Amino acid sequence: MTIAQEINPQTTVGQDVIFPPSDLYSDEPPWESDLHLRQIILLLTCLKWLWRERNDFYAAGNLTIYYSPHQLKSEYFRGPDFFVVLGCERKTRKSWVVWEEHGKYPNVIVEILSDSTADTDKNLKKTIYQDTFRTPDYFWFDPYTLELAGFHLLDGEYQPLQANEYGHLWSQQLGLYLGVHEGLLRYFTPEHQLVPTLEEMAQQAERLAAKLRELNIDPDTV
Repeated sequence: MTIAQEINPQTTVGQDVIFPPSDLYSDEPPWESDLHLRQIILLLTCLKWLWRERNDFYAAGNLTIYYSPHQLKSEYFRGPDFFVVLGCERKTRKSWVVWEEHGKYPNVIVEILSDSTADTDKNLKKTIYQDTFRTPDYFWFDPYTLELAGFHLLDGEYQPLQANEYGHLWSQQLGLYLGVHEGLLRYFTPEHQLVPTLEEMAQQAERLAAKLRELNIDPDTV
């Protein structure tokens, strides 16, 4: 398969069209490192908690996206490190099969760079996400150098996002900023507040309770 064919799969005509079963499994390789795993889990869990009342999105990490125009599992598939699809049913999936999801592609993609993937993420994948997926927001982040870059699709081409005074990049699709906090990529609200993890929320609650006790106030009565 040539790069041009992968970027524009519609240009390839298969002789034998085989319709695979709907429950395709993800074919993605293991995580690059423990840090990559921690980063993806962080993005996934924080968004799911923040959007816990919503049922109109799907978010996943290291999951295969099948997008063959011939509905073939054996051709045209990619596995972003993290992606979000909006306007779909929130349910468990074994993989994302475009032809079974009303032609929907991710609204947001984040790739976590490594020495072995950085060139592909910055070039080939970026071109596929721009020209085939038409994904509106694309980001990449290097957990070692802390390089963060983002792009928004405008008139069919990715335009680089400019960081604000906090070094954060705005995602129109998520309605959130993405920025680096303590060496990890995190979400920030439009008011620049860090979207906390459940553990961070518990720590905040404990600190507040301790302060109330110092004031002779029972936190359980507040």
